[in-house]
Amino acid sequence: MTITIKSSPLGRSALVTYGSETGNAQDVADELGRLTQRLRFVTRVCHLDAVELSTLSHYAVVIIAVSTTGQGDLPINARLFWKSLLRRRLPPTYLESTLFTTFGLGDSSYPKFNWAARKLQKRLLQLGAVELCSRGEADEQHPEGLDASFVPWSSDLRQHLLRKFPLVDGISPIPDDVLLEPKWTLSLKDGFTPDIARLSEDHICAGLSPHDPISLQRVSLPPEDPSISHKSCEKSNRETQTLSVILEKNQRLTPSEHWQDVRHLIFSSALSASYEPGDVLTIYPKNFPDDVDRFLSIMHWTDVANRPIQCTLVEPLLGSNKEAPPIPGLQASQTTTLRTLLTEHLDFTAIPRRSFFSTIAHFTQDPMHKERLLEFTKPEYIDELYDYTTRPRRSILEVLQEFESVRIPWQWAISVLPELRGRQFSIASGGELKCDANNRTCFELLVAIVKYKTVIKKIREGVCTRYLAALPTGTQLAVTLQKGGLGIMRKEAKHPVIMIGPGTGVAPMRSLIWERLQWAEQTIQSHVSNGGGCFDNENTVGENFLFFGCRNHGADYFFQDEWAKIMRRTSLQVFTAFSRDQSQKIYVQDLIKEQRELVFRLLYKCGGILYVCGSSGKMPEAVRASLVEAFQICGGMDQAAADEYLEAMEKEGRYKQETW
Repeated sequence: MTITIKSSPLGRSALVTYGSETGNAQDVADELGRLTQRLRFVTRVCHLDAVELSTLSHYAVVIIAVSTTGQGDLPINARLFWKSLLRRRLPPTYLESTLFTTFGLGDSSYPKFNWAARKLQKRLLQLGAVELCSRGEADEQHPEGLDASFVPWSSDLRQHLLRKFPLVDGISPIPDDVLLEPKWTLSLKDGFTPDIARLSEDHICAGLSPHDPISLQRVSLPPEDPSISHKSCEKSNRETQTLSVILEKNQRLTPSEHWQDVRHLIFSSALSASYEPGDVLTIYPKNFPDDVDRFLSIMHWTDVANRPIQCTLVEPLLGSNKEAPPIPGLQASQTTTLRTLLTEHLDFTAIPRRSFFSTIAHFTQDPMHKERLLEFTKPEYIDELYDYTTRPRRSILEVLQEFESVRIPWQWAISVLPELRGRQFSIASGGELKCDANNRTCFELLVAIVKYKTVIKKIREGVCTRYLAALPTGTQLAVTLQKGGLGIMRKEAKHPVIMIGPGTGVAPMRSLIWERLQWAEQTIQSHVSNGGGCFDNENTVGENFLFFGCRNHGADYFFQDEWAKIMRRTSLQVFTAFSRDQSQKIYVQDLIKEQRELVFRLLYKCGGILYVCGSSGKMPEAVRASLVEAFQICGGMDQAAADEYLEAMEKEGRYKQETW
């Protein structure tokens, strides 16, 4: 297909690239990719580490969606690209031919809110790149979610693109009521061709039609450098490790009558693996068979559910050497079944995004259903979309049950349904707990099983924690070990630490406590082996202070007996807040107020390190407010000076937060 335009010397090409940790930035990038397609751009969507810096100027426009992780860091699949941007020998004019914009996804409860997007934008501008429109920023804490910022920003981006790249006479953007042809479809393995032609040509479009009167200049994407994906893979292998593990223990810690089921899980692996406090283990869940059967039945896919199928590339991008299916680990032409895809790879229990409603509106013949589905995609109905989906946590499965006239062609499954992504859990083991008696690597997790009633009185369960709760011991599964964002290092051992970890936020703090215990005992052993004498202050391990909060002493005071044993082996003091054991609720921020003199001494006078882990939202903000108050009262500072000191701690790596 020949695609050419007058308005850009580079042709009408767009690169939409993302850095994503949990998948939200990838979802945003996919939606932006559809936006540029509708504006008649030949579009490539990929993660940042798949992009060679030298090719940015080959595109008419570059759009970046990136989330912030850890202490203002970029996601793992964007760090190779970021490293390439930081090369000192790059001149300030290196990207002067690059037109770009950025959209950040963050959580305002973190001190370094949307830091990754801001760093990227600043560095691109330093290298001469030109900004198409202002940076957008989304906040997970916003009452209406990410779309509250994304929808108006993407609408503004669309206007900027049309002004900068006007379409030639006779050509207009592809209307929203025209269904874009998917890049990938499913087909029967016996050679059956995907029947995407079941929809009339008036309602399906691959982008620029061969009949469009544009024939002045060929547009092709820059050839992909095979070494880029290889380098990205090598870098990923250094920061992540896939392991086969066996579930050794799956114990409920809370009483059966307690409102929440919290599990202590222990996995072991014969493979050697090194990890530090703050690192995470990614578990890949599976959908339950009954739910899969229900989805197959609703979609009328049961007859084809067990037939061998494969992924088929409808039309490769010009200039693209090799494209992979949208499902990680699944190769083109690899044999699978719809049942397997729905069990292991596709998430029909997810909360649907706006783009989902836009797509499925094409698969109903009911005019009332179609009208209502399309309403959810309009910016003026963003409140209603939130009230229908996010607020009651309504799933894709439930939406399709309510809009029973929708019939998604099974061939479109991998293009319409989101990927079933792995869930990350902070590792709770450290020090001597990292290996068992048989020298097998061990990983311990503290997991709260997600199960609750929504505002519409329906039971909701987390897809991964439900899967974990049902796993019997002896189960073998594949997991991914990944570096976390706390950046804990052995050389910091001499500093005293304050660990604030309410609820399951105590998991990474437990890992750190066991690690520091091992460091302390290794220091003593080394000291004795070297003949004793005076301790070198540089090699001692500082004091440990844990601030823990939960509802009840008798129900969810995790690892209580363990703390008592550790106290006999090293310096550890535990302060507890049981919010429901008395008439007046007490939280970890109240403990900070009670112990403000100690907190001030450790952080201000002793150069201590502060860790905050647990639920995002109000807790981190309340903790920070209590710290500011402590510095004001004990340090004689005004609020501005106290805030400034905490910001200095963040820059020095002495104030670290990991919340979820």
